Amino acid sequence: MTELPPLREVIGKYGLSASKALGQNFLFDHQLLARIAKVPGKLEGAEVFEVGPGPGGLTRALLQGGAGVTAVERDRRCIPALEELGTYFPGKLRVIEGDALEVDAPALFQGKPHVVANLPYNVGTALLVGWLSAAWEPWWASLTLMFQKEVAERIVAAPGTEHYGRLAVLAQWRSTPKIAMNVHRSAFTPPPKVMSAVVHIVPGTAPEGVRLKTLETLTAAAFGQRRKMLRQSLKGMPGALEAMERLGIDSSRRAETVTVEEFVALARALG
Repeated sequence: MTELPPLREVIGKYGLSASKALGQNFLFDHQLLARIAKVPGKLEGAEVFEVGPGPGGLTRALLQGGAGVTAVERDRRCIPALEELGTYFPGKLRVIEGDALEVDAPALFQGKPHVVANLPYNVGTALLVGWLSAAWEPWWASLTLMFQKEVAERIVAAPGTEHYGRLAVLAQWRSTPKIAMNVHRSAFTPPPKVMSAVVHIVPGTAPEGVRLKTLETLTAAAFGQRRKMLRQSLKGMPGALEAMERLGIDSSRRAETVTVEEFVALARALG
């Protein structure tokens, strides 16, 4: 294989710069990108879905790991650079110009792809919530996603901690998230104001008898008034107080002390 030109050279050639409006921050460190690409495990022959590849730094690392990559990029300035990258890996890179929030990702794959992305900051959480709320078992094999560190901490948070909330329950009730690595702000161009972290999420078995809609409504009510006792925050939900009593969940507790398992049990009782 012909040696790839340095990423900075490609960016210079196509006159690219990170767009603040699109929430872009480019990564150039090849070793760091290679480490991120290894988080999902062995990629030889695997399918990968990448969102917001920009000039293709992470895309390179995924392709070099042996993956077939489908990349969705909204910024048309980056398309020629990505198409050029595809010439070095014939038949391995499919580039789609479009908005990842609107693309029907499951329809793009025959098997279950790994989703690997340095997500644009302004749409990262919305995409994650969409992927976690999809039909189960999901269309993806795993999620390896870069977030602002504070968002990453909210995804993996344990009960009783300051970051624990709806996002933690959504991520943990039928999948297992962990922070795979922290990434210093200085690794990016331009450097964001905050630190970042890569989160790895593996799907699990959905608990039986629980409707996602009920769980969402329940956690919205509980965490919407997180400083209040459950007897106050959940009094508008028909049957919630009675269900708590049956399950032995003290209604004087606050939402941040309720475990994922307890929320699941409560949602099942209300389902």
